[in-house]
Amino acid sequence: MQQYLKQYLLFFVIVFTTLHSNAQFKDTSKWKALFAVGFNYPLSNGFIKGGNAQRINFPTVNLGVQHMLRSNYGVKLDYGFNRSKSRDESLDFKINYSRINAQFVFDPSQYIGFLPSRLRTILHAGPGFSFAKPLGNLGDNKQSFLNIMGGMELHFAINEKVSVYGDLSYIYGLTSLDDYDPVLSGLGAFNGNVLNATIGLAVSLSGCQFCN
Repeated sequence: MQQYLKQYLLFFVIVFTTLHSNAQFKDTSKWKALFAVGFNYPLSNGFIKGGNAQRINFPTVNLGVQHMLRSNYGVKLDYGFNRSKSRDESLDFKINYSRINAQFVFDPSQYIGFLPSRLRTILHAGPGFSFAKPLGNLGDNKQSFLNIMGGMELHFAINEKVSVYGDLSYIYGLTSLDDYDPVLSGLGAFNGNVLNATIGLAVSLSGCQFCN
């Protein structure tokens, strides 16, 4: 009898610990720092004719700070840097593309019942400003323009403070390419749209402020 009682007690201790741990992963930190690296694809609509970039370019680096106003929505300010280069069959160039965006973030995880407690889905969107600067002797063809960015993140909690996340984002340039005469004089200029795919870490800067 005592042996069975010990087994039952052990079973309930394990269940309680597991449920308590899962509840902690549902907590929402008010402040988070985000860091991610990955790849980018600048769409051809932002280049002069014959100046297309490679479909996969490295690196892409994103840095951000996120502030949750409630448990399921908030804001974030983030900076991104992309490096891209021309395709083999294109005219030769390299570009540094950077941006800064203020975004609204929304966490619909509580409405998605089948997600495990360690997983969160984050949607983000907002306006920003982009800077494109060709390298080498093409530096005079730099451009700056407004953008709108949107994307989706999938977070997996390692513990109460750190999550690994993947982000797929699209940056839409709110402008049109300058007219160049001859066209070749605009080599390396870019003001189009960019697709980013990154993976990184989200680190809590505060304790639990909002708990579901």
